[in-house]
Amino acid sequence: MAVRAQKKNKEMFPMKIIRAKDYYDMSRKAANIISAQVIMKPNCVLGLATGGTPVGTYKQLVEWYNKGDLDFAEVNTVNLDEYRGLPREHPESYWSFMHRNLFDLVNIRPEAIHMPAGTNMDAAAECSHYDEIYPASGRRGSAAAGHWPRWPHWL
Repeated sequence: MAVRAQKKNKEMFPMKIIRAKDYYDMSRKAANIISAQVIMKPNCVLGLATGGTPVGTYKQLVEWYNKGDLDFAEVNTVNLDEYRGLPREHPESYWSFMHRNLFDLVNIRPEAIHMPAGTNMDAAAECSHYDEIYPASGRRGSAAAGHWPRWPHWL
């Protein structure tokens, strides 16, 4: 059963491998994919990652936004990670990370940002909340993480 589900998932969400020369090239290619989605479908849902890898991608998106090439006014985002027990205001939270690197630098609506609540110690309830968010959006977009559409990771 698990093998059949895994095969079906690969057919529904085929993986495309894109080669890059270096970090800058990878960041720009990822930003191209995300920006194309935002331009073609302004009300898209973006699955966004945290950590060091996407920082260059977010810098490129912010640069294009500042030039007037991108508009995040209708975009919705779903992030997958947060440190369990860490409040959003903590400088090491992924909430803070995303705001420092992207959200505070573009015109995304605060209500369009969906991230796990690190202070909700009921992981099952938080995951159920995500199960409600995704189908309710009625849209699929791009993911900047290889584990989309699996839900929150609790560190």
